[in-house]
Amino acid sequence: MWPTFGTPQTLLSDFARDTAAVLDHLGLWQAVIAGLSMGGQTAMEFQCRYPELVSALVLADTTPIAETDEGKAFRNSLADRLIAEGMAGYAAEVIDKMIAPHHVTGQPDVAAHVLGMMRTTAPQGAAAALRGRAERPDDRQTLAAVRVPTLIVVGAEDPYTPVDQAKLMHDLIAGATLAAIDDAAHLPNLEQPARFNTALLRFLDTLRPALTGTHPLLG
Repeated sequence: MWPTFGTPQTLLSDFARDTAAVLDHLGLWQAVIAGLSMGGQTAMEFQCRYPELVSALVLADTTPIAETDEGKAFRNSLADRLIAEGMAGYAAEVIDKMIAPHHVTGQPDVAAHVLGMMRTTAPQGAAAALRGRAERPDDRQTLAAVRVPTLIVVGAEDPYTPVDQAKLMHDLIAGATLAAIDDAAHLPNLEQPARFNTALLRFLDTLRPALTGTHPLLG
């Protein structure tokens, strides 16, 4: 049961710590760390705190820029609203930003899947994550120090973290690869799975020579 006092908050550092704990539990000494949207911000936080555990990065539809004062106020207000009203109203309002507007009707299965994920998320958990993201740090310095292979993916029509944010990350990380997915908004992995997976698998294939012979599971 969630506490009835205070304002529960789940920081990106909490998610990063949990990810490190999962790797430790699985006995993995390194991994390709991938994240989309808030997951991308978690991946950047993980890179900042545990760079020795990162063999490569995949950052999709995300931004390294710290939250603005206006953004902090919005996220905290939205957190209060979700606690009071639940998830359904908010999900209906943002579905045509999560996926491109024409995909809401043109890809009904995708729209139903995204709406289902949002509607069934516990409002308390969503609110705690929103409050945590309101406190997110600026990760540009973290990205400038990255020395592992990195793939940056973005939906060409993403209204939340547009292409210029992806280009910023690409410019910050030496040797990074940038893939813009046409006809997709904030969730290109769902809107254009074949294109997204092609970019991801092509990137992962480039890692094989570096990993072969160095990872205990690869011989």
